[in-house]
This record gives sequence, C-alpha cells and structure tokens, in this order.
Amino acid sequence: MRRFLKEAEEYFNVDGALGNIADITKFHRIQGSKELVEAAKYILEELWLLGMKAELLEDTYDGERLHLTLKSPIAWDVIEGFVEINGKKLTTLKTPLVVMAHSPSGEAEGEVVLIESEDEWEKAKGKIVLVGKEWRENYEKANKNGAIGFIIYKKGSGKAIPYVGLFLTKKDLEWAKIPAVAISEEWAEEIIAKLKKGEKVEAKIKTVTEIREKQTLPIVYAEIGKAPYILFTAHICHPTPGANDNASGSGLLLEIARVLNNLYNEEFRFGFAFLWVPEYHGSQAFIEKFAKLENYYVSMNLDMVGGSEDRTNSTLMLIKTPLSRFSIVNGLLEYFVNLLNSQGKSFGGEALPKLKFKAYSYEAGSDHDVLNFFGVPSLMLITWPDNYYHTSEDSLEKLSKDSLEIVGKSIVATVLALAKAERSELKRFVRGYIMKYLGELGLDRDIEVSEKLIMSGLLRDSKFLGVNLGHEFKPNPWLRWERKGIISVKAIKEIDEEVAEELRKLFKDSKIYHIYELLMLGEALPKEESFKALEEEFGKIEREKLEKVLELLSRIGFVSFV
Repeated sequence: MRRFLKEAEEYFNVDGALGNIADITKFHRIQGSKELVEAAKYILEELWLLGMKAELLEDTYDGERLHLTLKSPIAWDVIEGFVEINGKKLTTLKTPLVVMAHSPSGEAEGEVVLIESEDEWEKAKGKIVLVGKEWRENYEKANKNGAIGFIIYKKGSGKAIPYVGLFLTKKDLEWAKIPAVAISEEWAEEIIAKLKKGEKVEAKIKTVTEIREKQTLPIVYAEIGKAPYILFTAHICHPTPGANDNASGSGLLLEIARVLNNLYNEEFRFGFAFLWVPEYHGSQAFIEKFAKLENYYVSMNLDMVGGSEDRTNSTLMLIKTPLSRFSIVNGLLEYFVNLLNSQGKSFGGEALPKLKFKAYSYEAGSDHDVLNFFGVPSLMLITWPDNYYHTSEDSLEKLSKDSLEIVGKSIVATVLALAKAERSELKRFVRGYIMKYLGELGLDRDIEVSEKLIMSGLLRDSKFLGVNLGHEFKPNPWLRWERKGIISVKAIKEIDEEVAEELRKLFKDSKIYHIYELLMLGEALPKEESFKALEEEFGKIEREKLEKVLELLSRIGFVSFV
C-alpha cells in the first residue's frame, strides 16, 4: 500500500493548494450573495483550465424555496456599514463582517443596553441592544421588543470581529427591520464595564445592504472518468477571508482534482467526482435536483483542513462514516494519514507524530451528513478547534502547510489504493482493519449489532472492489425517515411553532445530534437494536431525549413508525 503514498507525494503540490486558497479568500462568500457566485465561477474556470469536464449547476436563493428541509435565505449583499461607540468607529473598509450577514439596511443612534437574560428585554424599546449569545433568536426578540439597533459580540473571539449569518427568509422580512452589526469581544467588554458601572453608552450604527428577489445558488460539479465515482465535497461559502473555513477545503480540493486528473486511467475501478457547494443548502439542493446517488461509492468531505496546532491549537480529525454506513475507506485514510504524519524519532527509533491526529466516530456538522442520510458512506477531515473560527482573523498566514500536505497526500493515496490496488492487497488490509476497528469498539462494551452492520458495509464495499467479504442481513426497520435532511428548527417553526420550540431546547444538548445516526439505523434495524447499535458506537446516549425528538418529528410528518 505504501507505493500509493509515493505516487501521491510525487504529484501533489501544497503550494498550488495554497495559491488556490489565497484566491478564494478574496471573495466575501455569504450564502445568497453575488460574491459566492463569483467564487464558484473562479473554481469552475480553474477546472476548465485543467481540461476537466466541469459545470455550474444552479439552484436559487429567494428567501422562500426549500432545499429539502432548509428554507432558502434571502438574496443579499453588503454595500457598506459602520458602528461607532463613544468616538470609536469600525467600518466595512476594515472588514465586511461589521455588518451581520443578511441584515436589512438601516440606521440607529441612541443608548446601548446589555441584554443577558430574558427578563431584561423590557428595557430594549427605543435602545440599541448588545448581546453575546443566541444571536439569531435574540435578533428576532430585539425587533419584537422595539429595539432600534442590534450589536453582537462573541465570547472567546478576542480582537476579532465574529461572523454570524442571520439567514433571514422572505417571511422574516415582515418583522426583521433593524440594522445588525458585530464588534469584537475586546470592544464589547469595554462597553459592558462602563454599563455595569452605571455609565451611559451611546452608539451609532448604519448598514447599507441590497436585498434582491433572487440570486443563484451555485454548485460546481466535475467528473473524471466514468461511474462508479469516489465523490469529494467542500463547502465554498463563508465570509472573507475564511481561509481555514472553508477556503482551505475548497482550494485543496482543486489541487486534488488536478492531481487525479493527471493520474487517472481507464483501468481504475473508480472515476472521481468533485462537488463545491454552499454548506448544507448546496448539498441538499444537489441531492434534490442533480445527484445520481447510485453512481457514488463513497464520499470524502474537506472542511477546515488547514488548522495549525501551534497557532490555533487544532487537532486533525478524521470523522468516520456512521456505523450504519460502514466502509473501509475510513481505515485506508487513517492508515495513510498516520504514515504521513511523522517526524523525528522516539527513544526506540520509531516516528513521532507531526500533528495531533485522531479518528473519531461519526459526528454531524457539515456536508458529509447529507450524503450519509441518502446512503452514500461519507467521512470528513477537519482541523478543530480553531481559535479564529467564524471571525475576521481566519486569515491565510495562520494556515498550516503541514496539515494541508498531510490531508491532500493521504486522500490521493487512499483513492489510488481503492482504484487500483490488487484484490489480495485490499482483502488483507480489510481483514486487518476490521480486527482493529472491532477491537477498539469492543474494549468497553459488547458489539453484537455493530458486527452485523460492519458485515453489511463490507458486503457493499466488496461489490465495488471485487473482493469477497461481508454478508447481507435482512433489514427490519422500525421507522421511516420521511423528510430526509438537516433538522432545521427555523424551518420547522413555519410548520409548527410549538414543535420548533421544543426541538430548539432539546438541541442545546450536543448528544441530541446522535438523532441523525439513530434515524439511519432505524431504517434498517428494529427499535431496540437501533438503540443498542447507537450505544455500541457512541457509548452513553440520551435515549429519553432522542425518543422525544422522534416523537416531535413524527408529529410534523418528518418520521413515521413501522
């Protein structure tokens, strides 16, 4: 298997990836904006220059259309804006993040009040409110409680200006009237200190934005060779510079496309497909309108792959496919990352890791989710945490060349192994990986149901790879996932406000995001086996809360029970 790594190292150029990333950071890539479309066209033109078969697929942002379960935000662009408080001023010339994404145009001048709890909204009328959490929900409360302006900050962001998208819909524009701006945590703390001493703080804010009837939702899609394909995804949205999130994944994917375009030949088991989308809205629109799901073997999602351990305290994370979508792609990618991630020598002469790296059980949070929901095993590579995440300081110089190089080369080596390794090599590797995987799962708990799911996943792998492994089991589902997609409390609110509010409270618990894997498991297994599999995969779960989520989803027709 190591020979595929040598091939990847020979052709992959990390400086080329960095050049792509630098170009993408120039665009203010807010969902619903014209610069998001321009960034997508940049990707498309680069693919054409490589001689690749690529196209711009189009859906729509109009504030009304559903992308499966997600309501489209409005078509929106920022023109200019500023915030001025006690003589200190910050404008969009410094960073466009001063104006919150999707804010209406407006001006406000008056006294600032800090809102930290629900019972303080009574003092918002006629004032400019300052909030540090639950920004979208609090923006609505600010409008409905008579505030004239809205200022946010984000704890932990220091001197940076935070990015928060309001994702307003056309219906929201009936109440969303006041201008919304963002300031740094450092500045907010100065203001809060004055307010808590009883001093009066005056502010002036202005936002000039353009809200259109519609804007293109751009999806860039390219193919090399013929089906079945290994699919690669990256979300191209987010504000400028957004170097790690997610110019890093988008730019690195361009370099991977260049390499695989040069290396592909018709004897490969797989062709390659590439997808650049606005996060979630784009992947759900792609599934709904354009995807031929039967053409894809597995998918790999690149999201924030340039974080550095020394500057942002990041760990390189491999988020594996769910157990319900088990595939050996997890093992191959982990193997090649470990080979690349080495430097120096231990006392015994063994290599030491260059970056912090760990493979994790499935976690929701990016476009890999959507492919998994619809039956395509999808993993994700991501660097996390990131001290500059969703702020104006997510800039190019903070990226790690080591991380980009390890991710890029390991992905190329993985797909080359899948595409052209001998069957005997693959069979030997699979057997070794299964022993390792089952051993890790079985250290703390019984894994009876997991073995069944792994054997089913292996059978699917075998059909694509031409090896004889795994076996089939007869599905015995206890539920049907009627409306697949991201569970959006905001969209559900338009269906049933009571259900939406209950879901909002439940989703404050991060373990509730296991609901996605439970839904996938429930389409194949009986109820008790589904929960048993969930415990085998994740350990302790919040069963009572998960069952409550299912009950709420069934109430609005998203789930039905067999």
